[in-house]
Amino acid sequence: MARRIESHFVSGPAGRLEALLEEPDGQTPRAAAVVCHPHPLYGGTMHNKVVFRIARGLRRAGLAVLRFNFRGVGRSQGEHAHLTGEIEDARAVLAWLRARYPALPFALAGFSFGARVISSLGCSLTDARFLMAAGFPTDFGDTAYLEACPVPKIFIQSTHDQYGPRPAMEALYTRIAGPKRLIWVESTDHFFAGGLEELEERVHSAAADA
Repeated sequence: MARRIESHFVSGPAGRLEALLEEPDGQTPRAAAVVCHPHPLYGGTMHNKVVFRIARGLRRAGLAVLRFNFRGVGRSQGEHAHLTGEIEDARAVLAWLRARYPALPFALAGFSFGARVISSLGCSLTDARFLMAAGFPTDFGDTAYLEACPVPKIFIQSTHDQYGPRPAMEALYTRIAGPKRLIWVESTDHFFAGGLEELEERVHSAAADA
């Protein structure tokens, strides 16, 4: 059985949000996840190659996955709102996904700017199965909220991430509340160049164990 792929428009706080829902190959989903893309002002979309790999790794682990474009990206309405509005976009998309799969636990995943969005949103919730933040940008805004975040957190970072360098990420990680995991992927930059296959495998194995 091939996986189902559906295009949707989800009602968001600034207008409709373009989304893509995919179910795992040949199995009933055991959980559902929202995946958020990198910074809208720097070319980030739900079709970003890292976002695609995260989504595929999650699907292989048995999750239904909803990727979407933040406000003002692709066919999503509205204008960029400097993280605050994008968090609300993710909240609306998550509500839609939970209504679609009311019996399933949910997770949140994101890359770069999207990692900031899902960690900010997810730490305000108490019932997420896990948060998966790839390419977490260590110098983009406040991180104090992570110090008391009770939700299980999985950080996946490139060994040569210019926006989340290893020394900065390791220092931040010591302050983050548990449960938590930090996974390093050998790659040459923030976008996991040379390490996309390993990234997908790490996503798959971490989600399978979560």
